[in-house]
Amino acid sequence: MVLSRSVPNIVLNDGHSLPAIGLGTYLVRGGQGVDQILSAIEDGYHLIDTSTNYDSEGAVGEAIRRSGIPRSEFIVTSKLPGKYHHYQDALMMIQESIFRMGIDYLDLYLIHWPLPKRDHYVEAWKALVDAQKLGLIRSIGVSNFLPEHLDRIINESGVTPAVNQIEVHPYWVQEDMLAANKSRGIVSEAWSPLGRGSAALKEDIIKNLADKYGKNTGQIILRWHTQRGIIPLPKASSLIHQRSNIDIFDFSLTSSEIEQINALNRSDGRVDGQDPNTYEEFD
Repeated sequence: MVLSRSVPNIVLNDGHSLPAIGLGTYLVRGGQGVDQILSAIEDGYHLIDTSTNYDSEGAVGEAIRRSGIPRSEFIVTSKLPGKYHHYQDALMMIQESIFRMGIDYLDLYLIHWPLPKRDHYVEAWKALVDAQKLGLIRSIGVSNFLPEHLDRIINESGVTPAVNQIEVHPYWVQEDMLAANKSRGIVSEAWSPLGRGSAALKEDIIKNLADKYGKNTGQIILRWHTQRGIIPLPKASSLIHQRSNIDIFDFSLTSSEIEQINALNRSDGRVDGQDPNTYEEFD
């Protein structure tokens, strides 16, 4: 039985919309992964984020089939690996992802990293634009793109990404990047929204707010994201965490409390030090 949860929708610049929270599937694989995704679906998750490099596309597709819920009710996201940035490779990989999941189209497809040292992200973007025209993808976007990367693909294609999925958590607040996305009409999604290692969950300000609102610390951080206009994509394998993560829309933080969480930002706050200008994506 699917639980009824009220999750707001965020409208994209192309007219489509996304739920205000989604499920991350990094390292969610095999039969166990299918079960984890199924339990999340039963708790009301309809935005499911995967990637070719996560090796979880098959599990996502199988969970959707087993759920008994119409495909049209899901928002399925995948991402293009860096080794397929050449135009023809990108077109083939988009189709391959669709085949792996056993679905007819992708709701959202992103370039996983810009890889500016290789400098093929513009032709990769043009492949996404054409795949959208072919009906393979409904919405197209990017991940980990900086303002200069965004402006280049917009200028060279005439098409603005609907989404930019970036690293955001209390130790990496990303105020400037969020403003850059917003000024271009791009919705921000957050990967690792709680921060890997979960040290932020133990911060005094987070714990105090959890006590104040009768929530857990993860819920405070996820609500901090949504009130900043970000769609968080927490990964959660346990039923308890899946349920609590999505149950965040019945309270609101004050602007002062949001600023107090923002103050946790660190200059070296990235979880793995992955600078989009220099990071070379794993193959």
